[in-house]
Amino acid sequence: MSGENSYLAHKKILAVDDEEDVLDTIEEILESSRIDRAQDFDAAVEKIRLYPYDLAILDIMGVNGLGLLEKTVEKNIPTVMLTAHAMNPETLMSSIRKGAIFYVPKEKLAQLDEILNELFAAMADGKATWQILFEKLGDFFEEKFGPDWKEKDRDFWSEFSRTYQVAKGAQTRVVHDEKVRSKGI
Repeated sequence: MSGENSYLAHKKILAVDDEEDVLDTIEEILESSRIDRAQDFDAAVEKIRLYPYDLAILDIMGVNGLGLLEKTVEKNIPTVMLTAHAMNPETLMSSIRKGAIFYVPKEKLAQLDEILNELFAAMADGKATWQILFEKLGDFFEEKFGPDWKEKDRDFWSEFSRTYQVAKGAQTRVVHDEKVRSKGI
């Protein structure tokens, strides 16, 4: 997605994946953004420590993405989790709890520019990004996980569905947001 209506133009994005071809694909799809790449946990931690980013895209399995998510949340970097092998309800819930703003199956990588543009638009409007996930990928999750996949963790999903807010994750991000902390909140 290119053009003047794209929220992705000139965004500085950190992409972390142990597979070079995935990083190449992300770079191609997000051609209007400035992409920094890392292929392992340590390189990613160093980049997170040194540079400001508008967004991070983290593979879950090969680079300890959930561990990196804690680092990006500390730096108030909106983070999208990317996965193929960790595609399960538990990892989705863990991503939500730890403060990710979205969860993208690698099978949907071709739609990454469209998804991210919608996420940036939602964030600019103060809307919940997780609502977009279930509007766009709800059927995909039903197919992958089965029709009753939320039943095992009914309390979590019931609360989540009522609010579409990521209470703990949002609170964690807010705690690390200097603009909020400087106001004594």
